[in-house]
Amino acid sequence: MSDIRRDRLYDRYVLIAPERMRRPDKLSTKPIVDKIDSCPFCEGHEHMTPSEIYAIRDGDRDEKGWSVRVIPNLYKALQVELNDHSQNDGMFESRSGVGAHEVVIDTTDHYSRFSTMSVSHIADWLSAISSRISDLRNDKRLVYASVFKNSGEGAGATQPHPHTQILALPIMPDNVLRMMEKNLQYYRRHGHGKVEDILANEIREEVRIVAQKGDFTAYCPFASSYPFEVIIAPRKALMSIDELNRDDIAHLAQLISDVFKRLDAQLGEFEYNLAFNLSPLNSNFENEEYFPHLKKYNRMTIRIMPRIYRLGGFELSTGILINPVEPEEAAKLLREFDRNIS
Repeated sequence: MSDIRRDRLYDRYVLIAPERMRRPDKLSTKPIVDKIDSCPFCEGHEHMTPSEIYAIRDGDRDEKGWSVRVIPNLYKALQVELNDHSQNDGMFESRSGVGAHEVVIDTTDHYSRFSTMSVSHIADWLSAISSRISDLRNDKRLVYASVFKNSGEGAGATQPHPHTQILALPIMPDNVLRMMEKNLQYYRRHGHGKVEDILANEIREEVRIVAQKGDFTAYCPFASSYPFEVIIAPRKALMSIDELNRDDIAHLAQLISDVFKRLDAQLGEFEYNLAFNLSPLNSNFENEEYFPHLKKYNRMTIRIMPRIYRLGGFELSTGILINPVEPEEAAKLLREFDRNIS
């Protein structure tokens, strides 16, 4: 039986339609096969990339001996070296593409997944991202940082070696700005944050909870846009990854490892997108009204979106996604994999 649900976090509708599982192309995953000889992200191939910006390493810069490495994107969408200027000619408005586009090479292991990485290595990955966000925040031209992973061709990846991208923008993305506006309106009406209330309700109902570690909870959202979608959210006020202390990073790393072990057990080597929802880096004319109470109503989240169901014309034309797996069923299946999770 189909169910039209309202996603309170992103303020949109989702169509939960289990009957769509009967389609011939229902849920599908495919292993990612490739060659590593010419991979620029593998250890020993440092000469094939731009010089590193940051690394967690034992050896010398741009040499072997690293565990996580950050480099400029060779095919950058934005350039930090540009001067920031804008032009408005009637209906045609533009500005220079100033910003940062960085690649976090997650690991030296070409075939590693979060389910096979050690928890300590995932913690290093989180620490590297935290360090980069903290550094980018110092450039007052930069207003918002998008941190995301594309894993697999179906998720938009062009490089199979595990990596994460950071795109720091001089503008606020429209959808992020709308979400901040809705979150502020909610806070003014209720005196507390929307993410805080959603999480409290999910914990109370329990049926969509996947796992918890420290101050972090992983759950399949009530209006999941994707089959087996998981959101990881903090139960305390944290706006950005660079606010996490050592214990926070350790607990979050444990939970990410836990969640991906569960997902891989159900889906195999699935393709996915992962996105951090972080508060703005700096204030500008677009977001300045939201800053005074930002700590009270805005929280960081990590959204894991398995790409195992194809989008069609309906989804692309309406913006309403169809999810053939009820989130309650997805969470139940993921919870069943409790054995061997440490």
